[in-house]
Amino acid sequence: MNESKEHIIIVASRLFLQKSFKEVTMREIVEKTGLSKGAFYHYFTSKEQLFLEVLDFFFTDIMAHAYERYSKESFYQFYQDYAYGVKSFSKTYLERFKGNESESEFNMNYFSLAFDALKLIPEFREKMIIGLQHEMDIWVGVIKNARANGEIKSTMTDEEIAQTFMYIGDGIAMHMIMRGGKMEETVAPFLSLWDKLYEQIKA
Repeated sequence: MNESKEHIIIVASRLFLQKSFKEVTMREIVEKTGLSKGAFYHYFTSKEQLFLEVLDFFFTDIMAHAYERYSKESFYQFYQDYAYGVKSFSKTYLERFKGNESESEFNMNYFSLAFDALKLIPEFREKMIIGLQHEMDIWVGVIKNARANGEIKSTMTDEEIAQTFMYIGDGIAMHMIMRGGKMEETVAPFLSLWDKLYEQIKA
């Protein structure tokens, strides 16, 4: 990506994480980038276009799991790697975007950004659905392999096991952040429950 374009996207990401989509103006974004209007509008002609690229950058490049790096040989190691991945990209997210806000306020704005996007940008909703299905497929594949290798045994289907692990993680993270917790601190509670659940399904 061109350096100027990436600079605009990062500046806009910070603003959209501080305010709602409607509150941020193109004039404000241009001023914060320090670029001339001509240079800015060479890359983006509307706030909607910029917002969509911000979403792609933020949720695809920054907050996406590097599944290719996670173990597929063991379900236990896979979900351990997943938890480590959450801690890793949470740290990157805070370092690049937090600014002067408190971490709890900033983390709440992460959810606001996502819900703003789901409401305003149909393409984003479609991408999120595809991304969530891709994530589910990866979990199910690892669980299926673990069952075939004799690592786990359960009357639950592979899909049900995947859903239980994923929804526990998502639910605890959102619950703790809504209560003012730090994003990195959300990992230990859901990992603890994952370990207990694993004990119930391992062969």
